[in-house]
Amino acid sequence: MAFAGHQMDYAPGVGETGYNGLEKGTAEYVDGLELSATQTSSRRKREAPPLIKNLSREERQRLERTLVRKIDLRLLPTIILMYILNYLDRNNIASARLAGLEKDLNLSSTQYQTTVSILFVGYLLMQVPSNLFLNKIGKPALYLPTVMIVWGTISAATAAAKSFGGLLAIRFMLGFVEAAYFPGCLFFLSSWYTRKELGLRTALLYSGALLSGTFSGLIAAGVVSGLAGAKGLGAWQWLFIIEGVITVGVAILAFFILPNFPRTTSWLTEEERALAVWRLDEDIGEDDWVNSKAQTFGHGLMLAIKDAKMWVLMVMLFCIVASGGVTNFFPTVVATLGYGNIDSLLLTAPPYVLAVITSLANAWHADKTGERFYHVVLPLCVGVAAFIIGAATTSTGPRYLSMMLMVPGVYTGYVVVLAWISNSMPRPPAKRAAALAAINAVSNTSSIYVSYMYPSSAGPRYIVAFAVNCATAFIAILAAVTLRFMLIRLNKKLDRGEYVEGAINGNHSAEQDGVPGEAAKKGFRFLY
Repeated sequence: MAFAGHQMDYAPGVGETGYNGLEKGTAEYVDGLELSATQTSSRRKREAPPLIKNLSREERQRLERTLVRKIDLRLLPTIILMYILNYLDRNNIASARLAGLEKDLNLSSTQYQTTVSILFVGYLLMQVPSNLFLNKIGKPALYLPTVMIVWGTISAATAAAKSFGGLLAIRFMLGFVEAAYFPGCLFFLSSWYTRKELGLRTALLYSGALLSGTFSGLIAAGVVSGLAGAKGLGAWQWLFIIEGVITVGVAILAFFILPNFPRTTSWLTEEERALAVWRLDEDIGEDDWVNSKAQTFGHGLMLAIKDAKMWVLMVMLFCIVASGGVTNFFPTVVATLGYGNIDSLLLTAPPYVLAVITSLANAWHADKTGERFYHVVLPLCVGVAAFIIGAATTSTGPRYLSMMLMVPGVYTGYVVVLAWISNSMPRPPAKRAAALAAINAVSNTSSIYVSYMYPSSAGPRYIVAFAVNCATAFIAILAAVTLRFMLIRLNKKLDRGEYVEGAINGNHSAEQDGVPGEAAKKGFRFLY
């Protein structure tokens, strides 16, 4: 694995065995590891379990390719589709505004903005408890589809709103339930993939959010043109009903498709399950998920709070999400070009298509090179330029160019930051789960105030909003610079053989920490 400034000369390995359904000798081997890791103070280095240790290099590489392909096909399409619907159900209120929601419910501009922002209050409250609970139970294949059914039902119920108060209550509950999904998926991915594989998979997951922006405008255009007034319902009501029903249907299918964690997934072979666990063990220096008894809520959260890297990453992601707040009002911003409602909804699609392409390409290259900093900073510079152009001119061509660049400028680097969180705080898993949820929760608080920065009266240039977006993007760049220097310093400490919390340290510390022998021998360095 190549790292910025460092070279790791081993391929991330493959996981240790599970305890259910494996052969007796292997189960005893794992149980012995659990005992030595929890009941003795002088722990030995762990070695690969027999099922993996006896494989030749070629056999292991072939088995690992088969395993990763199997997990990719089973996991990624399902969670991406689920996230498309998660984002649609959260942000379809922007399209509903153009479909008559504001007029039918007699909402003022401020009331509409409040219904947008209140979702993120509920979203903030639930993320950390939800991720810690998911880590505790170890059953994402049950938990994530269940919450999806609930939020799909709430989203469909938005069609029944008759007043500002009713809409406000529905939006709050929607945010409260939806909060479980995205941070849960980030932790889910980090529990299956090595650090070298995680960036691209995170980008593929987030492509669901970007694709939802494409589909949202197209679906809304079709509903407005074909269903307005059908059965006595407004176009905005049909929009919520259709998307909510689809969400519930997909959630039911997900129960039968999604895996759990490597140790709790029954449809892997014994050898594949052993490989799935050991490759993470080898990569981050810790058996990622053993059983629910080994996971504690408070300990993981306290470890995350004490880690300065979490706070720098929190500032970085907060500022990026603040800059990306324009997407919550993107149909309204595009409508300032002067086209009709249907044409405006259609024009929202191309920027999201471009963002999907740039995000995947950037994440793939970040994984290939092992570099993170420039893959975050350079796209943000493009975003800053886009906001300046948008605020500086009223000409149609340059303004639409700025809109084409706003979404990819913000979110191309955003997906790399999401992977950088897991890369920078890989172990223990309870700490990683808490950090992912806390960072994502706080970052979304920006959406509470951003909702008030796009009143219709501020168009077409939205000078204040775009100026704030430029400032937050610049602060995010400064946070990336800070994190880069922090990680360089930590890697130098590892080079000198000094202990670094959360890393695979030198041989002496490795034996004390019980990290895998291979991982300790090959050396761990933080990605920057």
